[in-house]
Formats: sequence, structure tokens, C-alpha cells
Amino acid sequence: MKTTLLLATLTGMVVLVGGLIGGPLGMIIAFVFAIAMNMGAWWFSASIALKMSGAQEVTPEEAPELHRMVEELAMRANMPKPRVAIIDNPVPNAFATGRGPNDGVVAATTGIMQMLTHDELAGVMAHELAHIKNRDTLISSIAATVAGAIAMIADMAMWSAIFGMFTGGDEDDGGGLGELFGGMLMIIIAPIAAMIVQMAISRTREFGADAEGARILGDPLPLARALEKLENANNHMAMQVNPGAAHQYIINPLHGGGIAGLFSTHPNTTERINRLRAMNGTTVYA
Repeated sequence: MKTTLLLATLTGMVVLVGGLIGGPLGMIIAFVFAIAMNMGAWWFSASIALKMSGAQEVTPEEAPELHRMVEELAMRANMPKPRVAIIDNPVPNAFATGRGPNDGVVAATTGIMQMLTHDELAGVMAHELAHIKNRDTLISSIAATVAGAIAMIADMAMWSAIFGMFTGGDEDDGGGLGELFGGMLMIIIAPIAAMIVQMAISRTREFGADAEGARILGDPLPLARALEKLENANNHMAMQVNPGAAHQYIINPLHGGGIAGLFSTHPNTTERINRLRAMNGTTVYA
């Protein structure tokens, strides 16, 4: 319910910014545009994510151990085996994408396959399977798409205002200037608010995937150890990724301290590790 409300908020922002640009007609156009963006994210989320990351799907013959691991975990989770992809990148990381259990893809970098032990990599893959099982991948793709649409529409509105095409009152009229100022303020605030909503969705669902992944594997400690290694490695190794796709990785590849940390798409890794360690001794996934 929380995620649904947040997604509705994002869609409402698209409509609001559209109204600032074109009035009632602009709101209708923006709403249709938001629906189209949501449908595009629904149908093409997997192919877009794989292309943006440079991931290549591999066959069981090309990556037998990874395929075998994913197949065993999928059986434990009582879900179809997702497709498997590998990213040729020395920085250790992984992500999942797809509309849901019947269209899932898990991707791992060559770096993560070399760095982690078998159990730790299994913990990471279980986390990614949990995202697919819970349809987090679809929700995050839609959130990212709509947030990007808000930023694009707001940018269009800003340039329209600069060149005098912003729909408002006469510039000689104080009310018109007030509306213009309010519109410009909304154009600045809307993309920031959209980004915050997107981060709220991503952070909440990371905790859920950690817990579900630990239950799938039957032990939370391998994932906790893996997160610790991944956090340390990503703090010292730069991974070139599209900022719009950073939210899908198990560890945020775009790190930043101080104020930048407030705008991270991922929750604090130490908190994630502590929650997993606190789960030690819980019931094995049935």
C-alpha cells in the first residue's frame, strides 16, 4: 500500500507539472503521457536495464556454476528460474530486472563472481531472486521512469517560462508574476520531490529483499558478509553506470558522503548488515 501511494504521488506530480505548462489540457496530456511511460516500463524494463548496464545473457554451458546456483535458489523460493546475465566489469555488483517471476533476469559482474565465496554469492543471488519474487524490479523500473519523466517535463516547462511561453497571466499584472514565480518554484521542487519518492520506494524494498533473500538461502550471514565486502570494494573502485539505473544494483555504485548520502537510492549498508545478523537463527525458508 505504501509503494502504491508513492507511485500514485509520482504520477500526480507528472499531472501537476503538465498543468503548470498547459493548464487543464496540459494535465490531460501529462496523465496520458504518464500512463504511456508506465506501460513502457512494464513491457520493456528487462531489455532496457540489460542494455543500460552492458549485461549479456549467458547459457548454462557458458556459466554452469552460476546457472546451477540460480536454479537451486529458484526451486527453494518456489519460483521459475530467471534468465542469467553477466556484466564484464571488475567492480563487484549485481542486480535483477524484469516484470516478475515469469520474466525475471539476474545479472552479476565478473568482479563479484571472483571476489565472493560460493555461499556469499548465493546470498546475493537469493537477494536478487527476492526482488523478482516480490516484483520490486517492476515497481522500481516504473518509479525510475516516472521520476525521469517529471524531470524532463519540468525542464521543458523551465525553458518555456524563460522564453515567455509559460501559461500564466500578463507579466504587467502582479497576479501573473506571482503565478509565474509559483510555477517556476514548482518546476524546481517537482524533480527533487520525485527523486525523494523514488528513493523511498527503493530503500524500503531493499530491506525486504535482504530479509526474503536470507530466508530463501536459509542463512542470513552469507549475505551480510557479501554486503560488507561489496560496500568496501565499491568505496574504492569506481563503476561507470547510468545514474538512472543505479537504484537496481544490490550496492549503490554511485557513492557520496555527507549531504550526498541523503540522496542515496539505497539504505545504509551497515544497517542492512546489522538487520541480517539479527536474523541469525530464524526459520529456514520453507
